[in-house]
Amino acid sequence: MNTRNANTRSMSARTRATAVLCAAVLCAASLLSLLSLAPPLVAQPSDTTRVSHGPLFVPRDAYIAAGFVLGTVALAPLDREYAKRLQRPNTQENRFFRDAASGFRVMGGPGALLVGVSMYGVGRLAGFERLADLGLHGTEAIIVSGAVTGLIKGVAGRPRPDATASPDPEYFEFGRGFREDNTYSSFPSGHATAAFAAAAVVTSETSRWWPRSRWVVAPVMYGGATLVGLSRMYHNRHWASDVVMGAGIGTFAGLKVVRYHHAHPGNRIDQWLLSGTLAPGADGGVVVAWSWPWPSP
Repeated sequence: MNTRNANTRSMSARTRATAVLCAAVLCAASLLSLLSLAPPLVAQPSDTTRVSHGPLFVPRDAYIAAGFVLGTVALAPLDREYAKRLQRPNTQENRFFRDAASGFRVMGGPGALLVGVSMYGVGRLAGFERLADLGLHGTEAIIVSGAVTGLIKGVAGRPRPDATASPDPEYFEFGRGFREDNTYSSFPSGHATAAFAAAAVVTSETSRWWPRSRWVVAPVMYGGATLVGLSRMYHNRHWASDVVMGAGIGTFAGLKVVRYHHAHPGNRIDQWLLSGTLAPGADGGVVVAWSWPWPSP
């Protein structure tokens, strides 16, 4: 009888976990679709790449989302095993692994956001339009995907691998991520989200400038983003399925941000933030100015 009850509870936990994972994907897709709501202002492109006239969401997006969903669900039963392997003493005591994991963790947060903001600032001040464009879109993708991930973290209420002495990766509690500290905000990984958002933007933007660069840029960027996710697992802060879901949200956000901006080159964000100019000041300094069209009364 005890064995039967234990099996019933185990099946119930797996069913609940699968339902939460699927609901999280639907929530993420719904929130990311808000990117398509802002109206265009003008018809001139904000950078030198071609303007896309295709729809924001295409059938291929469903395959991408399905792939990440299946990956998340498939890895969920193996979360505990992967966590145990990465916490083995010989792995944790390896100096190379420790240093690499610490470095890639910083790349995911706050590194990715700082790089994006810096690229935008340098591009605007130095007049490098493509650099500013890349920095702005990368920063926007990180912020949008981070907001989606933050909401799901709070709703899912999943304990981190280091939450207790024996955490249950199949345990989800609705809203606990909002009520507790970040101990119960494991799902999805915010660092993986930011890293994959940046990777998607850089790969997508550079492939528009130099189409053949995709075969070099994509493996480097997505490979680095994967190592960011692995670093969070190495530090025992995330389950494997957390990383896969974060990767999916970040990738989707990055692709949609780039596609939206190139399909709507006159949108308000580009109008306001990609219109900076430099001019010599009266005292020998430099004046930074922005201008944008203001509707007539």
